[in-house]
Amino acid sequence: MTRGAGAESLRARMRKRLHRARIGMRKAGVDYFRGDGSDWVALAALLAAVPAIAGGTLWHPEWIAPTALVLPIIAGGLLLRPANLLALYAASAAALIVEAALFGPYDEGRDRITPGTVLVVAAVGLSGLLVAQFRSRVGVPWRRGGTMLFDLRERIRVQSKLPKLPKGWHHEMALRPAGGQSFSGDFVVASCTQGGNILEVVLTDVSGKGMDAASRSLLLSGAFGGLLGSLPPHAFLPAANGYLLRQDWDEGFATSVHLVLDLESGDYELFSAGHLPALQLSAGTGRWEEKAGEGPLLGVYDGAQFDPVKGTLRPGDVLMLFTDGLVEAADRDIAEGIDRLTGEAERYVHGGLAGAAWHLIEAVAKDVNDDRALLLICRDG
Repeated sequence: MTRGAGAESLRARMRKRLHRARIGMRKAGVDYFRGDGSDWVALAALLAAVPAIAGGTLWHPEWIAPTALVLPIIAGGLLLRPANLLALYAASAAALIVEAALFGPYDEGRDRITPGTVLVVAAVGLSGLLVAQFRSRVGVPWRRGGTMLFDLRERIRVQSKLPKLPKGWHHEMALRPAGGQSFSGDFVVASCTQGGNILEVVLTDVSGKGMDAASRSLLLSGAFGGLLGSLPPHAFLPAANGYLLRQDWDEGFATSVHLVLDLESGDYELFSAGHLPALQLSAGTGRWEEKAGEGPLLGVYDGAQFDPVKGTLRPGDVLMLFTDGLVEAADRDIAEGIDRLTGEAERYVHGGLAGAAWHLIEAVAKDVNDDRALLLICRDG
């Protein structure tokens, strides 16, 4: 029994050790992916690759050229910290010296270590060192940087998603950044308040476009999302204006439109901060009508007032909010762009609005080098 108990105890200790080892390896992998862990594994692998490449060059130089040493150097620039990168460079330089000594003078035949080979390896090494120093200064390693940008893009997308509307209402939205990029200066934040009876939507166009406006757009979308629903509707734009003024940016202005819609009665208020007018299609007349509140740009001066325009969405009516990228162009004025937008929208009103926002951007502003955002809210007839 003593022997059996000892064996069982030994197995239990081995299981605990294996469990701790798995946890440690998993934690080390997560830390390395995030950029918090040590890079000694990558350094060891790259240091081992240098003599392997040098040996291959000496064995078959026609297949493995001397410049193949740039491969571990490039990988080191992406994976290693600057201090460890210097150790890799020293190993690569030693490999070049050994190859040059064994091959002989470069002017005695082919497949020799020429000055050009040394210059190529040195230039790639200098580029890798600059990249590593930049990553070290920013504090975001390459293996985490791409994930962080993807996470930011997904957060913006989720934050721009409109809440589900009750039966009898339908919405369509599309955002298209300039130049096919992933980040935009246009954004939407939305919230349902008062037990889901009030829909509040804010469509904002930050000065600039694409990646140039992305950081400010991200910051403002988070701030506006926190303000929306936390303040009375008439206090939202003044608070947003004050927030923008406190940032003291060189390009610190933005246009914004704030819709407050009662989902039971269809009554709404539309507050505007220098934004283009909204368009409402009346099912009774079949005509589009501009709805524009009064107010200056956000971030221009303190104490600005924003006066709303009121309206009602009756069964079959459509309300369209958009940014200037859809209607503004160098060869036409905004009025012509709005006419073209409403003309294209007529094609989707009677056939249903499913996918209409995306198709409208494709029809009127497909190749425009500007951020474009379009929101349609329809009360079913």
